[in-house]
Amino acid sequence: MGSDDPDSRTEDGEGPVREARVDAFEVDRTAVTNRDFAEFVDATGYRTQAEAFGWSYVFRGLLPRSKQRRLSRNRDIDAVPWWHAMDGASWRRPEGPGSALKGRMHHPVVHVSWHDADAYCRWAGKRLPTEAEWEYAARGGLTGKRLPWGDELTPEGQHLCNIWQGTFPDDNTLADGYLGTAPVESYRPNGFGLYNVAGNVWEWCSDFYSVDWHRTHPLDNPPGPVAGETKVLKGGSYLCHDSYCNRYRVAARYANTPDSATGNAGFRCVRS
Repeated sequence: MGSDDPDSRTEDGEGPVREARVDAFEVDRTAVTNRDFAEFVDATGYRTQAEAFGWSYVFRGLLPRSKQRRLSRNRDIDAVPWWHAMDGASWRRPEGPGSALKGRMHHPVVHVSWHDADAYCRWAGKRLPTEAEWEYAARGGLTGKRLPWGDELTPEGQHLCNIWQGTFPDDNTLADGYLGTAPVESYRPNGFGLYNVAGNVWEWCSDFYSVDWHRTHPLDNPPGPVAGETKVLKGGSYLCHDSYCNRYRVAARYANTPDSATGNAGFRCVRS
């Protein structure tokens, strides 16, 4: 696990490279889709936290320019001006009122918090992966590589994941084919047959986030800290770019509060 290469984010606690052991487990080939999540909601009546709050964060570049000009900034964050706290945005309406899931039922569900993801997993008889399980699965049998397919981002010029192409956050050339989310089986799978473990959407893990817990605890089925304020996400998203967030690498990690929802975070499930 982990990385000590020049691209690693030392402030995120990626390093040092270390050996971890995980018991055998099963993992979903893809992230949970809008269709999957709709079945869960239809069966249980579940209401996501974004729906309860009445808003969620949407990438401004996905909104029509006419709507961008009218946006208020009451909940926006100055440090990340490309995000807008959109009233009415949820998994059902990914860009807020006027948007819908038509044509996106096989895209990953987004605007789901850690609690939402955990609820779905429990309903499905599964669970969220630990960070160690997620990283083992994402590597696809490779050892010490930056990406699920090797070290080169675009081998022979081929795009193998959905990340930002161009100049972030204003110009996306769409060279990889997508501005927002891509269908969950886009691009080729890794060595374990898993799709889109790099880019597309961040994926929630079960662990609480810490930058140094792994330095002082045994790494035999490591569960992460017993408590914390944020949860781990892995894999990066369609907004990742070298100039801003190169966290689409396998070892990279990110954190958010477990009640947070955004338009670029989803999840996949595992089973012991």
